[in-house]
Amino acid sequence: MKQKKSIAGILRRLEAGLLAVGTLWIAVVTAGSDTAASAASALAGAMPERLLRWELGDLWQRDSLSPAAALAIGESPLLAAARGEVAALQALERQETAEEDGETEAPVTVPVEETPVDAVPVATEDNGVPAKTLIPTDPSGYTVCGRVYISNSTEHTLSIPDVQAPFAAALGKEGPQVLILHTHGSEAYTPVPGTEGIVWSGDYRTTDYRYNVVRVGDEMAEVLGEAGLSVLHDRTLYDYPSYTGAYDRALAAIQKYLERYPSIRFVLDVHRDAIEDGQGNQYKAVSEIEGMGVPAQMSLVMGSDGSGLEHPNWMENLRLAAAVQQDILEHYPTLMRPVLLRNSRYNQHATTGSLLLEVGAAGNSPEEAVLAGRLFAERLAAVLLEKGESVEPAEGTENGEGPEEEKEQEAAS
Repeated sequence: MKQKKSIAGILRRLEAGLLAVGTLWIAVVTAGSDTAASAASALAGAMPERLLRWELGDLWQRDSLSPAAALAIGESPLLAAARGEVAALQALERQETAEEDGETEAPVTVPVEETPVDAVPVATEDNGVPAKTLIPTDPSGYTVCGRVYISNSTEHTLSIPDVQAPFAAALGKEGPQVLILHTHGSEAYTPVPGTEGIVWSGDYRTTDYRYNVVRVGDEMAEVLGEAGLSVLHDRTLYDYPSYTGAYDRALAAIQKYLERYPSIRFVLDVHRDAIEDGQGNQYKAVSEIEGMGVPAQMSLVMGSDGSGLEHPNWMENLRLAAAVQQDILEHYPTLMRPVLLRNSRYNQHATTGSLLLEVGAAGNSPEEAVLAGRLFAERLAAVLLEKGESVEPAEGTENGEGPEEEKEQEAAS
């Protein structure tokens, strides 16, 4: 009798444990559901796969292989023994497909060695977002070339003399020389409280050119033009209405520009960052420059061939970034955050003069971003003109909505 009671107690505890596990699983599956119907749909979608994995003895595997893939490799002891390698190859293939489809976004860029420093009060009208100045305080974790700190998340080992070697791209004498565009043109800034008339298309995103990065591009094109460079500014919002595929659409436009204007040597893709504190609150990165106000801090995000996609000349782009950053920091010591070298290529394989610039963060005001963009363009022009002193007078600056519309406008005239 005691033995039967003991077995019954064990069964009850087992049932309770299974019920707890099942309840926890249901809670995880339906965590993102806000209605009973959506919760039921989530369960219906997840249940067959979990039952199949249970049948296959594959329930507790942590990799991302589908049940079909798990069943296939389970038929071969050799493949089963190399399951980890198979899963890794499949994950790499998904990453490459996502980048080719334009689904890879420039990351939120807060290198761990940067130290937030409380910024001085903003001299212009404040938008109320807490301000920090982000500066590297420890060279560990970086490749340091002069004043330039490079945060390298690739497997490439950087040689300081190689990074500091002269960059390859040079200004031509005739035709457009610089292309400015915005893969994520709807990325926007935080205006002062009470600003009316803004239609937001997402979190810190808007098609209103007064408050997104396209306005920064307008200002940069003006400064470069005043310096004597011929600039084309593509104001197309490649991330609207669909965010997915923005890099793919932007690359198609870049290729059309380069085909029509072989004189273009430099392509500048202007974005903005998004920086949060530990609680998820936005804050802005600023740099005070005496007598010039409080511009947003900026960062250069450079691509490589680390994803496996073809990008043989990525080092030339990195050399250009290092040269421009060195010049800027000599004039404005806290204006730039560290250069970020990443595995994704960000369409920078199109030219050896490609830069991805993140101007400020979502918490910065449009005015802080505009001031930063103008300062960057001022020093970029100086670096490019110093290398190509034989540049003839520029043909001016053009703003447009993309290659096709530009052709239509030209035909109409």
